[in-house]
Amino acid sequence: MFTWPEEVAQVVSSGRQITELRRVGPWVAATIHELLEAEPEVPEPPALRNGFLTRSEAHAVVAEHGEWPRALRGDLQMHTTYSDGGATLREMVEAAGALGCEFVGITDHSKGLAIAGGMDEDRLAEQAADIGGLNKELEAAGAGPRVLHSIEMNLSPEGDGDMEVDALARLDLVLGAFHSKLRLTEDQTERYLAGVRNPTVHVLAHPRCRIYDRRAGLWCDWVRVFEEAAALDKAIEIDASPYRQDLDVELLKLARESGCRISIGTDAHSIYELGYMEFGLAAAILAGIPRKRILNFHPFEDVLAWAASIRDRG
Repeated sequence: MFTWPEEVAQVVSSGRQITELRRVGPWVAATIHELLEAEPEVPEPPALRNGFLTRSEAHAVVAEHGEWPRALRGDLQMHTTYSDGGATLREMVEAAGALGCEFVGITDHSKGLAIAGGMDEDRLAEQAADIGGLNKELEAAGAGPRVLHSIEMNLSPEGDGDMEVDALARLDLVLGAFHSKLRLTEDQTERYLAGVRNPTVHVLAHPRCRIYDRRAGLWCDWVRVFEEAAALDKAIEIDASPYRQDLDVELLKLARESGCRISIGTDAHSIYELGYMEFGLAAAILAGIPRKRILNFHPFEDVLAWAASIRDRG
């Protein structure tokens, strides 16, 4: 499995049992040993599985660039029980702080995504009060990360948001994401350009909308989209969920050439998933993205100032 922390060959060479790996019982272990002994030619993975880093690959890349996790300041996409997350706001923030985050973006879903418990404007206001109180408490205690009140706003195929502009203006950060018509095969360039040009959007989240072994995602003239994001000083996201890895390394190389900003989020829906950041860091490293172009490595105040400048121009 691509989420195993080690490659099977490494486990075997160390003299350990591969049944230590998740979901490997005696029958599967015997089959794997037969494959290792036969040394078959490994075929190219099918399209729905192609271009994904394994957990062990991501870990190895980050381990070779130890300055990256040490310099990391924040995680800019995570979900709580305000939408479809499995942990409360406080639980997610405290867990992220324990992992070393100086700031986090709480990005629960907007009302257009009812299946994910998306928030309407009233619910968003309740969350704002909760976040404001938590920020004051943590600041007074001199502990814990700062919380950016953010949202993962549902974008229509025409690039329109589903929340009132006044409500969005009170947020620190707005991620825009497509959640419908995600299996189209025709060119979607105009759709992406509309999303990037939406004046309320700071970050285009999980742009390809792909999911491992389930959905190939959308396609477009990515160079045009990245160049438009750079021209507008918007950010493009690396969704670090191992099942999304969106953008992938090859598209990130194009994003690097365009000069656009990058935002990394674990897209965590549980405390465990906060550990997905390694996949995002590894992709950025392999694509050669400079850390100065990645929001997560900037101070909290600088991220707020950048987001405010986007809003002021809108």
